[in-house]
Amino acid sequence: MLRQEIEDGQASLADPQFRADVLRGFEARPRAIPARWFYDHRGSELFEAITDLPEYYPTRTETAILEALCPTLTDRIGEGRAVVEFGSGSSTKTPILLRHAKPSAYVPIDISGEFLRESSRAISQAFPDLLVLPFEADFMRPLALPRTIAEARKLGFFPGSTIGNMIPLMAVDLLRAMRASLGVGAMLLIGMDRIKDADVLVNAYDDAQGVTAAFNLNLLDRINRELSGTIPVDAFRHRAIWNDDRARIEMHLEAERDAAFTIDGRPFTIAAGETIHTENSHKYGPRDARILLRSGGWTPVTEWTDPEDRFAVYLAEAQAERPAP
Repeated sequence: MLRQEIEDGQASLADPQFRADVLRGFEARPRAIPARWFYDHRGSELFEAITDLPEYYPTRTETAILEALCPTLTDRIGEGRAVVEFGSGSSTKTPILLRHAKPSAYVPIDISGEFLRESSRAISQAFPDLLVLPFEADFMRPLALPRTIAEARKLGFFPGSTIGNMIPLMAVDLLRAMRASLGVGAMLLIGMDRIKDADVLVNAYDDAQGVTAAFNLNLLDRINRELSGTIPVDAFRHRAIWNDDRARIEMHLEAERDAAFTIDGRPFTIAAGETIHTENSHKYGPRDARILLRSGGWTPVTEWTDPEDRFAVYLAEAQAERPAP
């Protein structure tokens, strides 16, 4: 009786949008749950572990690019901008930028509040003279940023090729939301992963140590914990596949046996071999990336890539709208 009361209490405290997305996702065919719900505290920890894996090239490649470009970045953007990082996570790449950009403030935005506060404390300790304003929010829609930076010129920071997690329509919507949040005259430093050999891509999302599998399966643990779910997690396995037609890696949770369970009191079933689609990671060629940025209201200014052209970082500007000729 007490256990049920605790579970009911946890379910009542769950994010309403999380509940809605999960229930809708399990009712849909094919089943799918937005990737943003990976990032509870445990999910955020697992993702940070993924970035250190030998197969996961994006983090170390982008880090090397940032180390090379940031020392001269102020020549292009000027000093004193407020750096606004979308989906800051643990902010492991952020110190590279903050050391060189001479910012007036740093605003990390993340949906995982506990993780956000931990990473913000670390940045504050590393940069004691910098104003740090953590902002817990869903940055998929335009935001009213802290008044403290209302008049400051802004530099958006969106590393990690996170833009690739969204289908192109959503990616354009996000870029437009960023433009609305930051304002005309703002600049955006954004990372995008390149298209490359399928084996390299699949291995990056299905590592030998099983960390990515644990990250994917943690979503089911979160559903069980926050929505009083009874999903048999051991009935599912992680799958990563390359969809060449859509130029993306897809992550799925595949049922290895028939299973019946409840979520938030509602019954569901899944047959062996059926999947829950949990994440996309789109890859962009140079022309594709520039078209995507322009579609979102950002004018590409310059780009940097690594010697093997595996990853690219773009600097773009939110220029004033001009009438068509």
